[in-house]
Amino acid sequence: MTWEQQVLQYLLSGITTGSTYALIALGFSLVYNATGVINFAQGEFVMLGGMITAVLLKSWGLSLPLAAGIAIVATTLVGLALDRAAIRPARNASIVTLVIITVGASIFMRGLAGIIWGPNEHAVPAFSGEQAITVGGAFITPQSLWVLGATVVVALAMWAVFEYTLVGKAMRACAINPVAARLCGIDLSRMVSWSFALAAGSGAIAGIVLAPLTMTQYNVGTMLGLKGFCAAMLGGLGNGLGAIAGGFLLGVLEALGAGLISSSYKDAIAFVVLLAVLVLKPSGLLGGSEGRSG
Repeated sequence: MTWEQQVLQYLLSGITTGSTYALIALGFSLVYNATGVINFAQGEFVMLGGMITAVLLKSWGLSLPLAAGIAIVATTLVGLALDRAAIRPARNASIVTLVIITVGASIFMRGLAGIIWGPNEHAVPAFSGEQAITVGGAFITPQSLWVLGATVVVALAMWAVFEYTLVGKAMRACAINPVAARLCGIDLSRMVSWSFALAAGSGAIAGIVLAPLTMTQYNVGTMLGLKGFCAAMLGGLGNGLGAIAGGFLLGVLEALGAGLISSSYKDAIAFVVLLAVLVLKPSGLLGGSEGRSG
């Protein structure tokens, strides 16, 4: 394989990984816009999507579409439960307190998953075979295309929701100015619930499409969540388009760094990028949300 083909291979791998980061970052942005809180339980939504799908396939013998659908619904309900049980009762607390609550929720969900499903890895079969596709001398698996396709579909669906539905427009209003939105009769608590539901659903989809590539385990959400947060910060926290762009960019930088420098630095690259963004451009490449002015 020539040097150019190697670089192309790294780019294709980075795009696949970046698609997952983009979905996770989108969940961070959704919750941040509605609450001003960074939800560090977002990675556990990814874990739940993959784990529930794997368990339903192995133990219950369900078809893949049915298992994935149940996993998305179940994870969405967990997101709603997190809002109702932990975030809503503490709505008047400080932002720091709410962030700590999400960290505690993350630890709780991870520990409970370890107790229920054990420490072993669980596999999910590839959606449409494992025969690699050749692109310019590099290779990409069909599952990688599923990951990319899921990201595009979810991003377009989110855009349609925020652009053409009353719920989406109400959520945008809450992001721009919560006080004005409340005066217009918008139920802020309901909008926060919607944001957690959408964030949990998008996280579950990320976990489902990623599981055939990496397998899944009770603790996979920790690192994925942190990298998704780095991607959200890179693109601009609270900016949906920035979340997508930041995810792809972070995935490509990570793949190039691991391939051209050393795979030992693979996990460190995301945090180096985060530090650089915080120092050089705290608002992110595309700027953060203009909201939360109230």
